[in-house]
Amino acid sequence: MPSARINGIDLYYEIHGSGPLLYLISGLGGSARFWEPNLAALARNHTVVLHDQRGTDRSERPETPYSVELLADDVLALMDHLGHTRARFVGHSTGGAICQVLATNTPERVDSMVLYASWPATDTHFRWCFQFRRAVLDGAGPEAYCHGNILFMYPPWYVQENAAVLEIEARNAALMAHPYAVVTARIDAILAFDWIERLSAVDTPTLILCAADDILTPPYQSRRLANAIASSRIEVLETGGHSCSRVVPEPFNALVSEFFATAQAASTAALR
Repeated sequence: MPSARINGIDLYYEIHGSGPLLYLISGLGGSARFWEPNLAALARNHTVVLHDQRGTDRSERPETPYSVELLADDVLALMDHLGHTRARFVGHSTGGAICQVLATNTPERVDSMVLYASWPATDTHFRWCFQFRRAVLDGAGPEAYCHGNILFMYPPWYVQENAAVLEIEARNAALMAHPYAVVTARIDAILAFDWIERLSAVDTPTLILCAADDILTPPYQSRRLANAIASSRIEVLETGGHSCSRVVPEPFNALVSEFFATAQAASTAALR
C-alpha cells in the first residue's frame, strides 16, 4: 500500500471498497490495523480510507511536539493529496478527538461523523488513567505497558476468552512502541486536549457511540459529547469495552452503517 509526503513526513495509507468516502481514524495506537474487524463490512458500501498516524506503525515517527490539532491537519493534508474535498468519518478515542477538531475548524470537509469511545476534554479520571499508563511505561517498560493497555482496551470476559491472541497483540504492540519520546508525546497530546467549549458550534450529523463497560472513556464521556453537540444522537452498546468495534464488530458495523444511511437520506430530503 502507498505512502504520501504529508506535512513533512511519510504517512502510510490504504484505500478499500467503493462508494461514498469514509475515513476511519484510530485512537492513541494510531494504526490502520485497528479496523481489521470492520473493514470488509464498511467497505461494501464505502470507499474506506485508513492511515497510520504520524508516530505510529508504518508511518514516519518524528520526535517533535504532537497535538490533536496536528493530527487533524495530517488528515486534511491526506484528503488534499487524494483529491477528497468531503467525507464521512469514524473516529475511535483519539480519532474521535481528531474528528471534533475537523468538524469545528473545517465543517465543509465533514459530511457526517461517528465519535466512538471518545471524550471532549480531559478530566481527573482520564488523567489518572494515562498517568498510570505512563508510569507503567516508565517503570516497567514497553511490554508491561502494552499488556496493561489490553486491560484498558477490552472487557474482562473478552480478555479471558481471547488471552492467547491478545498476548500476541500486546507483544507486537510492544515492538512498535518506540521511540519512547514519540509514545510519550502522543500521550501528552491527548492529555492536553480540551474541546468542550467549542462543540456547541458543531452542526455536523453525529453518532456518539460507546460501550457500557468502557473503563477508559466511560459512557459519561459520551454523554458529555452528546450534551455539547446538538446535532448528535448517542448509542450505548451493552459490552465491548474501549474497543467495541473489535469485540462486537457486527452490532458496531450495523449501527455505523445505519447511521450513515439515515444521515444521507435526511440530507437528500432537505435538498428537495
